[in-house]
Amino acid sequence: MGSTDSSNLPYIQSSPKIIFFTDFDGTITLKDSNDFLTDNLGYGQVKRKQGNEDVLTGKSSFRDSFREMLDSVKPGFAECIQILKENMKLDPYFEEFYNWAKENNVPIVVLSSGMVPIISGLFEELLGHKPDPKHLAIVANDVESRDGKDINTPGGWQIKYHDDSHFGHNKSLEIKPYAALPADKRPILLYAGDGVSDLSAAAETDLLFAKKGHDLIRFCEREGMPFTVFEDWSTILATTKDIYNGKVSVENVAKQGLEKVQAGEAGL
Repeated sequence: MGSTDSSNLPYIQSSPKIIFFTDFDGTITLKDSNDFLTDNLGYGQVKRKQGNEDVLTGKSSFRDSFREMLDSVKPGFAECIQILKENMKLDPYFEEFYNWAKENNVPIVVLSSGMVPIISGLFEELLGHKPDPKHLAIVANDVESRDGKDINTPGGWQIKYHDDSHFGHNKSLEIKPYAALPADKRPILLYAGDGVSDLSAAAETDLLFAKKGHDLIRFCEREGMPFTVFEDWSTILATTKDIYNGKVSVENVAKQGLEKVQAGEAGL
């Protein structure tokens, strides 16, 4: 593996012990914002679930299905953000994790299949301030005009994908340069997620926190990927603190995670 120039990597400039990568929708938030828009302002839950099924069975790509789903949402973009601000909630323990991470130089990197303006707007609303990008970075898709219209008019916006991958945003690309660092410069890399789009990213990190009751756990078990199960961010905070303080190793956490699944304690 070639050497990685660490001077170009923003998340290690403060020499952190840990970098925490995480999904956003359904992981940091209690509900998925894109599902909420589709179910309430787009073509509805039945069609959305059929689209998910088509992706799982290979009839459709995630990229095409997700675009079709968001294209069905008719209100202008600013109205969509406002509606989400009124209806989305953060996991009740995320803010405590966020504050601890800031105090202990643990950068948080949000890797999402959603759109940057929605995610940053929700953080600002739900945390009560705009997060410092040196502490909390957002890497996600964007929004653009549809057919030259104003994005804030009905039917005027569409998703602008981050890259050409099957998922529209290959989350692993952001992590790979950090995973490739030499041992003396490489922090511990952690990841939290709930869906299959988190798999490629989780494969690059030392430990995945997989949300209880979600299919991601089965994939990890099958692929032999190190993971532990979380119910909310209080679990993530307690475990990350223990790793940070050297009380436990990521290997031991992963071993215990697998034992919980095998004992039927993962909500599957």
